[in-house]
Amino acid sequence: MTKPPAPGDSPSDREIVSTRVFTQSREKLFAAFSDPARVAQWWGPNGFTNKIQEFDLRPGGVWRLTMIAPTGAEYHNLSRFLEVIPSERIVYVHEEPVHRFQMTMTFAAHGTGTTLTWRMVFETADEVAKIGKFIVAANEENFDRLAAHLAKTA
Repeated sequence: MTKPPAPGDSPSDREIVSTRVFTQSREKLFAAFSDPARVAQWWGPNGFTNKIQEFDLRPGGVWRLTMIAPTGAEYHNLSRFLEVIPSERIVYVHEEPVHRFQMTMTFAAHGTGTTLTWRMVFETADEVAKIGKFIVAANEENFDRLAAHLAKTA
Protein backbone atom coordinates (compact mmCIF):
# COMPACT_ATOMS: atom_id res chain seq x y z
CA MET A 1 0.00 0.00 0.00
CA THR A 2 1.08 3.55 -0.41
CA LYS A 3 2.17 5.45 2.66
CA PRO A 4 0.13 8.25 4.22
CA PRO A 5 0.64 11.75 2.87
CA ALA A 6 3.75 13.56 4.08
CA PRO A 7 3.31 17.02 5.59
CA GLY A 8 2.34 19.36 2.77
CA ASP A 9 1.17 16.50 0.52
CA SER A 10 -2.46 15.86 -0.28
CA PRO A 11 -3.76 12.79 -2.09
CA SER A 12 -4.30 14.88 -5.23
CA ASP A 13 -0.61 15.92 -5.14
CA ARG A 14 0.33 12.25 -5.22
CA GLU A 15 -2.22 11.16 -7.83
CA ILE A 16 -2.29 10.80 -11.57
CA VAL A 17 -5.77 10.18 -12.93
CA SER A 18 -6.41 9.11 -16.52
CA THR A 19 -9.93 8.61 -17.87
CA ARG A 20 -11.38 7.59 -21.20
CA VAL A 21 -14.85 6.67 -22.43
CA PHE A 22 -14.91 3.50 -24.54
CA THR A 23 -17.83 2.33 -26.69
CA GLN A 24 -17.59 -1.21 -25.32
CA SER A 25 -19.39 -2.56 -22.26
CA ARG A 26 -17.76 -2.87 -18.84
CA GLU A 27 -17.66 -6.63 -19.33
CA LYS A 28 -15.73 -6.33 -22.62
CA LEU A 29 -13.21 -3.90 -21.11
CA PHE A 30 -12.75 -6.10 -18.06
CA ALA A 31 -12.25 -9.13 -20.33
CA ALA A 32 -9.45 -7.29 -22.18
CA PHE A 33 -7.64 -6.89 -18.86
CA SER A 34 -8.49 -10.21 -17.22
CA ASP A 35 -6.95 -12.37 -19.98
CA PRO A 36 -3.13 -12.19 -19.82
CA ALA A 37 -2.78 -13.15 -23.49
CA ARG A 38 -4.88 -10.13 -24.38
CA VAL A 39 -3.13 -7.79 -21.91
CA ALA A 40 0.20 -8.69 -23.54
CA GLN A 41 -1.15 -7.36 -26.86
CA TRP A 42 -2.05 -3.83 -25.70
CA TRP A 43 -0.36 -2.99 -22.39
CA GLY A 44 2.14 -0.15 -22.23
CA PRO A 45 3.15 2.87 -24.29
CA ASN A 46 3.45 2.82 -28.08
CA GLY A 47 6.05 0.45 -29.45
CA PHE A 48 6.34 -1.70 -26.32
CA THR A 49 5.78 -5.45 -26.30
CA ASN A 50 5.16 -7.62 -23.27
CA LYS A 51 6.00 -11.01 -21.84
CA ILE A 52 3.74 -11.97 -18.97
CA GLN A 53 5.33 -14.47 -16.61
CA GLU A 54 2.52 -14.58 -14.05
CA PHE A 55 -0.98 -13.10 -13.90
CA ASP A 56 -3.15 -14.23 -10.99
CA LEU A 57 -6.10 -11.83 -11.05
CA ARG A 58 -7.42 -12.25 -7.50
CA PRO A 59 -6.77 -10.49 -4.20
CA GLY A 60 -3.24 -11.45 -3.17
CA GLY A 61 -2.40 -12.60 -6.70
CA VAL A 62 0.86 -11.63 -8.41
CA TRP A 63 1.36 -9.99 -11.79
CA ARG A 64 4.88 -10.28 -13.24
CA LEU A 65 5.61 -8.94 -16.68
CA THR A 66 8.52 -7.78 -18.74
CA MET A 67 7.88 -4.74 -20.88
CA ILE A 68 10.21 -4.52 -23.86
CA ALA A 69 10.91 -1.07 -25.28
CA PRO A 70 11.37 -0.45 -28.99
CA THR A 71 15.12 -0.18 -28.23
CA GLY A 72 15.11 -3.72 -26.82
CA ALA A 73 15.53 -2.56 -23.22
CA GLU A 74 13.62 -4.79 -20.81
CA TYR A 75 11.68 -3.52 -17.81
CA HIS A 76 10.69 -6.18 -15.29
CA ASN A 77 7.56 -5.30 -13.33
CA LEU A 78 6.02 -6.79 -10.23
CA SER A 79 2.52 -5.97 -8.98
CA ARG A 80 0.16 -7.51 -6.44
CA PHE A 81 -3.60 -7.43 -6.74
CA LEU A 82 -5.44 -6.11 -3.69
CA GLU A 83 -9.04 -6.08 -4.92
CA VAL A 84 -10.83 -7.54 -7.92
CA ILE A 85 -14.54 -6.99 -8.55
CA PRO A 86 -15.30 -8.27 -12.06
CA SER A 87 -16.37 -5.57 -14.51
CA GLU A 88 -16.27 -2.93 -11.74
CA ARG A 89 -12.91 -2.44 -10.07
CA ILE A 90 -9.32 -3.69 -9.93
CA VAL A 91 -6.81 -2.42 -7.39
CA TYR A 92 -3.15 -3.39 -7.42
CA VAL A 93 0.14 -2.20 -5.98
CA HIS A 94 2.95 -1.78 -8.48
CA GLU A 95 5.95 -2.73 -6.38
CA GLU A 96 8.84 -2.49 -8.81
CA PRO A 97 10.83 -1.31 -10.62
CA VAL A 98 11.52 2.27 -9.64
CA HIS A 99 8.06 3.71 -9.08
CA ARG A 100 5.86 2.27 -6.37
CA PHE A 101 2.19 3.21 -6.69
CA GLN A 102 -1.29 1.92 -6.11
CA MET A 103 -3.49 1.69 -9.19
CA THR A 104 -7.27 1.67 -8.97
CA MET A 105 -9.02 0.86 -12.24
CA THR A 106 -12.76 1.52 -12.31
CA PHE A 107 -15.17 0.45 -15.02
CA ALA A 108 -18.29 2.66 -14.90
CA ALA A 109 -21.28 2.33 -17.21
CA HIS A 110 -21.56 5.28 -19.59
CA GLY A 111 -24.62 4.86 -21.79
CA THR A 112 -23.92 1.72 -23.80
CA GLY A 113 -20.18 2.14 -23.22
CA THR A 114 -17.81 2.43 -20.29
CA THR A 115 -15.79 5.11 -18.57
CA LEU A 116 -12.45 3.57 -17.63
CA THR A 117 -10.56 5.48 -14.94
CA TRP A 118 -7.04 4.76 -13.78
CA ARG A 119 -6.14 6.41 -10.47
CA MET A 120 -2.46 6.04 -9.59
CA VAL A 121 -1.40 7.10 -6.09
CA PHE A 122 2.36 7.49 -5.61
CA GLU A 123 4.47 7.63 -2.47
CA THR A 124 5.15 11.38 -2.66
CA ALA A 125 4.07 14.50 -4.50
CA ASP A 126 7.72 15.01 -5.49
CA GLU A 127 7.70 11.75 -7.44
CA VAL A 128 4.57 12.80 -9.32
CA ALA A 129 6.16 16.17 -10.12
CA LYS A 130 9.19 14.36 -11.63
CA ILE A 131 7.37 11.76 -13.75
CA GLY A 132 3.81 13.07 -14.13
CA LYS A 133 4.08 14.32 -17.73
CA PHE A 134 5.61 11.04 -18.90
CA ILE A 135 3.00 8.92 -17.08
CA VAL A 136 0.04 10.95 -18.37
CA ALA A 137 1.28 10.62 -21.97
CA ALA A 138 2.05 6.89 -21.51
CA ASN A 139 -1.43 6.26 -20.08
CA GLU A 140 -3.02 7.96 -23.09
CA GLU A 141 -0.96 5.76 -25.43
CA ASN A 142 -2.02 2.75 -23.38
CA PHE A 143 -5.69 3.73 -23.76
CA ASP A 144 -5.13 4.17 -27.52
CA ARG A 145 -3.66 0.68 -27.73
CA LEU A 146 -6.56 -0.75 -25.72
CA ALA A 147 -9.08 0.96 -28.04
CA ALA A 148 -7.32 -0.47 -31.11
CA HIS A 149 -7.24 -3.93 -29.52
CA LEU A 150 -10.96 -3.75 -28.69
CA ALA A 151 -11.78 -2.62 -32.25
CA LYS A 152 -10.00 -5.72 -33.62
CA THR A 153 -11.70 -8.12 -31.22
CA ALA A 154 -15.24 -6.68 -31.41
